[in-house]
Amino acid sequence: MNWTVIQQALPIFVRGFELTLWLSLIGIVGSIIVGIIVSLVQYFKLPVLSQISTAYVELARNTPLLIQLFFLYYAFPVIGLKMSAEVCGIIGLIFLGGAYMAEGFIGGFNGVSPSQISSGKALGMNNFQLARYVVFPQGFSLSMPALTANIIFLIKETSIFSVIAIPELTNTALDLIGMYYRSNEYLLMLVVAYAIILIPVILLLTWLERRVRYASFGD
Repeated sequence: MNWTVIQQALPIFVRGFELTLWLSLIGIVGSIIVGIIVSLVQYFKLPVLSQISTAYVELARNTPLLIQLFFLYYAFPVIGLKMSAEVCGIIGLIFLGGAYMAEGFIGGFNGVSPSQISSGKALGMNNFQLARYVVFPQGFSLSMPALTANIIFLIKETSIFSVIAIPELTNTALDLIGMYYRSNEYLLMLVVAYAIILIPVILLLTWLERRVRYASFGD
């Protein structure tokens, strides 16, 4: 293990680290927004939109992110839709993540007591009001375990971005290995970099999950 090699490669890894964080953040936020919208559409069984959202979820969950990225990056330019590698990566992450988030949220929403829904309807609430005041507050806390798992999953999936030459952490490590043949040093840096990202995220989400559950259920 040559620590001089690690020190020299550190600035390059820092750039890959920052890009991985940025892409992960945008992808996760976008996935949560898409997941909430899709799950509410499915929960309230809105005509037409419910069928479209179901088809989207099935398509996204049953195709690998690798294939989705290839399609976005190589197939879209054929029909005149050319995007940068970073934009393709973000769209792919949101497309995949939104479907997983939707499944997590719908599981939480289905955990809300039907009697509370009936009570809300008896008070004259429409679907929007039921979603805002009854379904989402309780369903969100029930969805936290799935939300936590999906966030960690999406951060790890950024490693797939190397196939379309986005210079995130994995691509950075592979490029350096290909140029200098120092696998041990660069793979160690890759593992440490992902640990630096994931361990604080896991701790934060675990703490948040407990806080949300305590606020909602008192245990």
